[in-house]
Amino acid sequence: MAKRVYLFNEGRKEDSGLLGGKGANLCEMTRLGLPVPFGFVITTPTCREFFQGGNRLPRHLQTEYNVAMKLVEAKMGAHFGDPENPLLFSVRSGAPVSMPGMMNTILNLGINDDIAAGLAHKTGNPRFAYDCYRRFIQMYADVVLGVEAARFGEILEQYKQQHGRRQDVDMQAEDWQAIVQRYKELVNFPQDPSVQLRQAIEAVFLSWNTPRAIIYREMNNIPEALGTAVCVQAMVFGNFGDDSGSGVAFTRNPSTGEKYFFGEYLANAAGEDVVAGIRTPRDIETLAEKMPQVYAQLQRTQAMLETHYRDMQDLEFTVQESRLYLLQTRSGKRTGRAAVKMAVDMVNEGLINQQEALLRVSPQHVETFLHPMIDPAAKRDVVAQGLPASPGGASGTVVFSADEAVSAQAGGSSVILLRRETTPDDIHGMKVAEGILTQLGGMTSHAAVVARGMGVCAITGCAGLMVDCDAGCATTADGLVIKRGDTITLDGSSGEVMLGVIPKKEANSSEDFQTLLSWADKYRRLKVRANAETPADAAKARQLGAEGIGLCRTEHMFFEAERIDLMRGMILAESSAERALYLDKLKVFQQEDMRALFEIMDGLPVPVRLLAPPLHEFLPHSTSDLEELAERMGKPLAQVREAALQLQEVNPMLGFRGCRLSVVYPEITEMQVQAIIGAAVSAHRAGYHPYPEIMIPLVVNVREIRAITEVIERGILQVMEEQQVSIPYKIGTMMETPRACLGARRLAPAVEFMSFGTNDLTQMTYGFSRDDAGKFLPAYLDRKLVEDDPFITLDQRAVGRLMKLALKDSRALKKGIKYGICGEHGGDPRSIQFCHEIGLDYVSCSPYRVPVARIAAAQANVREQLSAAVD
Repeated sequence: MAKRVYLFNEGRKEDSGLLGGKGANLCEMTRLGLPVPFGFVITTPTCREFFQGGNRLPRHLQTEYNVAMKLVEAKMGAHFGDPENPLLFSVRSGAPVSMPGMMNTILNLGINDDIAAGLAHKTGNPRFAYDCYRRFIQMYADVVLGVEAARFGEILEQYKQQHGRRQDVDMQAEDWQAIVQRYKELVNFPQDPSVQLRQAIEAVFLSWNTPRAIIYREMNNIPEALGTAVCVQAMVFGNFGDDSGSGVAFTRNPSTGEKYFFGEYLANAAGEDVVAGIRTPRDIETLAEKMPQVYAQLQRTQAMLETHYRDMQDLEFTVQESRLYLLQTRSGKRTGRAAVKMAVDMVNEGLINQQEALLRVSPQHVETFLHPMIDPAAKRDVVAQGLPASPGGASGTVVFSADEAVSAQAGGSSVILLRRETTPDDIHGMKVAEGILTQLGGMTSHAAVVARGMGVCAITGCAGLMVDCDAGCATTADGLVIKRGDTITLDGSSGEVMLGVIPKKEANSSEDFQTLLSWADKYRRLKVRANAETPADAAKARQLGAEGIGLCRTEHMFFEAERIDLMRGMILAESSAERALYLDKLKVFQQEDMRALFEIMDGLPVPVRLLAPPLHEFLPHSTSDLEELAERMGKPLAQVREAALQLQEVNPMLGFRGCRLSVVYPEITEMQVQAIIGAAVSAHRAGYHPYPEIMIPLVVNVREIRAITEVIERGILQVMEEQQVSIPYKIGTMMETPRACLGARRLAPAVEFMSFGTNDLTQMTYGFSRDDAGKFLPAYLDRKLVEDDPFITLDQRAVGRLMKLALKDSRALKKGIKYGICGEHGGDPRSIQFCHEIGLDYVSCSPYRVPVARIAAAQANVREQLSAAVD
């Protein structure tokens, strides 16, 4: 039987997989000689045993932790369950990957009627003793017994109003004793400390599968199989008196990344008061004023921990009777801009190297440089001011609950989640909100930490705002009422709350961000291209570092108002001659667009996909629109309606589209090729260096490629002969059907490049229509019938297997083929990792995902190099 219980002096920081991040770091701080209240950790494999055993603790576990308990008692000089010399514990979760606030915690465990009286007698501080007791009852009832915490809050608020107590610190010993009695009337809990401990351990394990924990794991791609450890630690008390308190601190500013000690402190308060946002804390400098020696010790400790861990640390600490205790350290959550600044600064400081810096920055961090910010020149109607907890600008309609947020967002609304304070149960609403605003809480409250981790704009501690979630309104200090459904704007960088929608500016870069991107380009192997078909998209892609175009969808060029009727005329043409007239007009537009792309992408490849969508997509559907079209075309309505009817298909995604259009209407392909090559010739004569690549879509066999290549080459040679110019070009294919992948060996001799169109390849492999999957995929994800949405993250098991087979077979037959991916997966970091592993040459994504892809590609290569070094 493997060891299930480890004392804090038995582990190290490298043991996070076994002891969880919190447990491993408590062990590490103990090993470093820091003032950590002693305790023990129950391992993550024990959590898995618990679930495998039907939510029952393994045999002999209680014996194991009782042995550890005796050793903790000896170390702390107190005894669990002894009224004369009581030892109380905190019981906290600790997953291998940090999940702040997502699982359960119980503090002051081991207290009961007798022990509360004994604690009051021993300390001579009955106010403190009964404050601890009421906190325990409330947390235990919520976490273990499932009694809503709000019911206890209502009792407390009602009592305070009746007795003229404005804040918790105004409550006296007799007040807390009265509250304890009222709490006990509400809930019946075990008085036996050993029963409390057993049930608390079970509850922490069970919290691994609470809805909020599941949502957080899905958002952050944390494997369900990891499980959580349980940390049982001797209590120290920040609510002991004025010479005590609790705080949270960061070794650098988690919002800006600046290198200075940053944090908050609450005097005469428990740690939960700071983290949960129950009271708005003071700046950490207040500790320096009240207890300078403790502050100096904390300063030395934070500096040592950052150097030791080589990363910004998030510390939780308690001061009891002017003595400092460390309760936790972990790598702190940070905003995107802070993450980039810290990574670059730490390289410059010699703390980490460039490869490590790249691994410190997530895709979500990168996106914060690409999101809009409030326009500084815009007029602002500021109605409230809070703390700038997570930067960015966000506008939306106000909702007052997480469920409302989910419902409104599903209906197409952008929402601002407005709460008195957030709790972990609000995670599903925070996930979909454009911004988060809370009345209470500080820069380290739950709302602030989670919003920063998600990259969501947030303002906390907006003290001038009185929020009534039940009534669906919030009142500012000036008496203005913000109601459910009103529109407001948040500036998460300044903490300002404004009425209405305030203009925003396109996100801007920074010198640090450009430095990081230059390192990414230095260490990545994969090229990064962009999916673009308009000059604006191409210019933005080039600006963001794209190394060419990976997919130009020519059909998008035909949807503009002045062109769509020409396209419709071509579709409705009754003869080849009539169709040719429309194609000649369309060629002019197509050639203009293509020349602009070649000029913008000067010297870089521009793969152009031949017309791919079903023709019916270009025609209107309503009777009135068909009538107007018939009038513009000068054709009888009946004829237009009949043509539209003939183009309708039972299953258009598997119908008359892709290369099938080129087979039936080769004149369309001839027009497109002449426009592409004509544009390239024109750009070449203007001094540019065009590299057109013509891509055949949705093929299933090599005979299609040969037939269409004949049309393509005829069009190319015609233009070159007419213009007496020779330019380089390539002909390749999209790999979008399972049959194309399975037959790649036969396709290889006929092409110069293969581009995996994984949108279509996924839907054909799964048999899922990507346009309709939203009706059932959420249920599949909820029931774990699929691990991920296959249209967001590439399915490596089946779709990936087809890709690997196509690469293997085609490479075996022909060297020099270029391989890329141009589906939406080209911007997904996990999919990019797979593309690197199987040896693609490039990925292609939307222009605004290009920086994400550049860094993800570098991370993939760095991970491979680190893995090779270990092996």
